[in-house]
Amino acid sequence: MRLNDIAPQIGSKRRRRRVGRGIAAGQGASCGFGMRGQKSRSGRPTRPGFEGGQTPLYRRVPKLKYFTLVNPKNFTIINVGALSSLAANSEVTLESLIKSGILTANDGSLKILGDGELTVALTVKAAAFTKSARAKIEAAKGTCEILGDE
Repeated sequence: MRLNDIAPQIGSKRRRRRVGRGIAAGQGASCGFGMRGQKSRSGRPTRPGFEGGQTPLYRRVPKLKYFTLVNPKNFTIINVGALSSLAANSEVTLESLIKSGILTANDGSLKILGDGELTVALTVKAAAFTKSARAKIEAAKGTCEILGDE
């Protein structure tokens, strides 16, 4: 076998359609595009997104800076400063904060923010901590536990 012996498989290559070459050629006169209308004119294909004069979809949708999250993470947030009123070496969870009256509503899993000062050692169990909150809790000889199930 040599390079000059190689040929495409039978039926894989088709002749290009020669339109407008008379009635005997099969695609004469209107070339298979019908008599009138937008799709029969020369330069025929419309641009992508064209909807026949209707305002196209890309102009109908609002152009927003930010897209809303479909499943946003909602946290019940509390600052480290609010935890300083608790007794030393106590365990802090979302349930214990609601029971003690520091938090009034459960808006989702607990997240600890770093505003304020903490002087008592606490065992804090929450879904998320900011870096400054974690640093302040550990500086007060407390521990931070991340709850993974929430």
